[in-house]
Amino acid sequence: MKLTGTTINFLGDSITQGAGASDTEHAYVRVLEKTFGLAMARNYGIGGTRIARRTVPYNPVYDQDFCQRAPDMADDADAVVVFGGVNDFGHGDAPLGAMTDRSPYTFYGACHTLMHLLTRKYLGKPVLFVTPLRCVDEVRTESDGSILALRDFRNVILEVAEFYSLPVLDLYAQSGIRPEIPEVRSALMPDGLHPNDAGHAIVARKIGNYLQLL
Repeated sequence: MKLTGTTINFLGDSITQGAGASDTEHAYVRVLEKTFGLAMARNYGIGGTRIARRTVPYNPVYDQDFCQRAPDMADDADAVVVFGGVNDFGHGDAPLGAMTDRSPYTFYGACHTLMHLLTRKYLGKPVLFVTPLRCVDEVRTESDGSILALRDFRNVILEVAEFYSLPVLDLYAQSGIRPEIPEVRSALMPDGLHPNDAGHAIVARKIGNYLQLL
């Protein structure tokens, strides 16, 4: 798609909101808007939020999951970008679930709920999902002793998006931002989770270039 003059909705968490950037002008949504000549980039990012719904309330802001917020986005966008999943791994209580789930209380079910909704809401328009960036501490141990990894959540996004024939930009695999490497962390993601200005610029370029292929 040609991005010049278009309006794009960005649904996401703290990185979409701009966390890690020195100011709003250096956040990836704004950088993409300026670099690719968008008419408008609507930022629906809220820090700490997840794709799936928690069973046990955690925080009144963080609990505004993507499935709840998506219906309230403006209908007239030319495309939609959804970038999330790291907080589902970090502090969500929704299990991964199974591919057959359709409830927002599992990660599989929430991805189905969200992708089905957006496919209908923006019929015939590009709906791009973006997998989480790599971060430090990508493995966690559950109370029952089971192990969950950020990669598991990324894989669910890929699998469910394939079911709906939706495009996915796999930043987990292709961003070049791997904070376990000290030099990369220092240059692009100092806190190990949120990209800095240079990291946001990479995210903006990756997403913008991918959208142009759709």
